Amino acid sequence: MCVSSVSCEGAHAKYAQKLLTDLLTNYTSALRPVEDTNNILNVTLQVTLSQIIDMDERNQILTAYLWIRLVWFDAHLRWNKDEYDGLDTIRIPGSYVWRPDIVLYNSADNHFTGPMDTNVVIRHDGQMMWDSPAITKSSCKVDVSFFPFDGQQCRFTYGSWTYNGNQLDILNAMESADLADLVENVEWEVLGMPAKKNIVQYGCCADPYPDVTYTLQLKRRASFYVFNLLIPCVMISFLAPLGFYLPADSGEKVSLGVTVMLALTVFQLLVAEIMPPSENVPLIGKYYIATMTMITTSTALTIFIMNIHHCGPDAKPVPKWAKKVILQYMAQMCFVYEVGENCMSAESDRQEPALVSNTKEREEMDQIPSPLGSSGDPVRNDGISCNTHPNDGPLLHNIEYIANCYRDQRATQKRTGEWKKVAKVLDRFFMWMFFIMVFFMSLLIMGKAV
Repeated sequence: MCVSSVSCEGAHAKYAQKLLTDLLTNYTSALRPVEDTNNILNVTLQVTLSQIIDMDERNQILTAYLWIRLVWFDAHLRWNKDEYDGLDTIRIPGSYVWRPDIVLYNSADNHFTGPMDTNVVIRHDGQMMWDSPAITKSSCKVDVSFFPFDGQQCRFTYGSWTYNGNQLDILNAMESADLADLVENVEWEVLGMPAKKNIVQYGCCADPYPDVTYTLQLKRRASFYVFNLLIPCVMISFLAPLGFYLPADSGEKVSLGVTVMLALTVFQLLVAEIMPPSENVPLIGKYYIATMTMITTSTALTIFIMNIHHCGPDAKPVPKWAKKVILQYMAQMCFVYEVGENCMSAESDRQEPALVSNTKEREEMDQIPSPLGSSGDPVRNDGISCNTHPNDGPLLHNIEYIANCYRDQRATQKRTGEWKKVAKVLDRFFMWMFFIMVFFMSLLIMGKAV
């Protein structure tokens, strides 16, 4: 049996050599292999996507590993397999035979390298099948409007470079590319790769040029960008409203806002390095700009509120509308009370604020002993009046001056305290307002991930 098997292989090799010699006699690979030059040669294209190697968003170039199969019929390479010991197929180098000049129209490769020069499988009926792997670099229009929750569509357009539709017609073997042997990509998820045949008439030529376009549908896996770019930005954004909660005397309110602004600027630069320079601003970029605008506004408001807090003795009294709107309604809404004051005491104080304040001032002023009696004469410590002595005039003037200074000091303290409370109420109001803004902006950006 071994001897017969070896002899059969030797016989096949003998007939294969004879077949190759007979086929290539008077054969030329320079001409289109048809019996009549008016006939159209049909070429069937089948593409298998093996791997997505790289997607360069900045340069808009997709690098992919493809398996390309071309099938056509060569009218000059046929034989009767019975004359060659039943040999029905033969594999020879592709350079020996004519091959269609099917190229990738939207190639972005600097070296313009085509498929690998592999063997061609020839059947006895003239069917030619050429399988070759290729690493292609194709131009892909990248839309980053919804980055990092975006999807891309990259096209692979194959067609003949020199033959028009009256000489060579290209057909797609299947409705879509074969994805059975696809190696999963860590960043991109392949949704599909449908194929479509097009017939285009270019301005240079009147003849139609058919092509087959494969549309690679991709969806970005956003987990990496969410955990490394989005979540840190959201956490930093929630620090901005806390600047309003810092005491005005701490001296760190403006420093916190500037620090948060610098941190967001670093993340903005990272995103700018990844994205292509286009008019479409990515979604995460819009979120960064909105957050930075909010932090700039909060820093400016903090400076304004600190100016109110540090109003000096020469400041004007708080206007009546500010007392009613800020010190009453907004203070209750933001839960801002004085030390030892609660919501119940604040409610009773709001009913008669002016009366209580004036009563306290009068009681404090009544505690200051008057240097004059009821009749206008000076009194002693035991309450017995005595006659006014000529030397008592400067003493009475000094006592009256001290009483006036005390009244002015109390009025200044009250006015300064009211301005400080106005600043505190505004701090709390803007803190809650900016917290709500950050929450809704974060909810909006996170909602795109669902």
